[in-house]
Amino acid sequence: MRYNQTTLDKLEAIPKECGYVLRYERGTFQSGYCILEQKKVVVLNKFLQTEGRINTLVELIPQLEINPLLLPDDIRKLHEEILSEAAIK
Repeated sequence: MRYNQTTLDKLEAIPKECGYVLRYERGTFQSGYCILEQKKVVVLNKFLQTEGRINTLVELIPQLEINPLLLPDDIRKLHEEILSEAAIK
């Protein structure tokens, strides 16, 4: 996986396409993110660089309730890749 803005944009689209609000805010998050389950809000640490944001989203996405049928084909492929890597770990 490449650590660039295009990859970050695709990763950000996964939760957004399924109704999550993705926000970058200041905070003392242990792992770089906070999930507010009832409101479908994901808050990421805004001080993370692109690589940190990508790693955080890759760690976070398997924990979210994502309906792959709502995702466009290219983003669905990335989602499946992330889930398969998470299953290996």
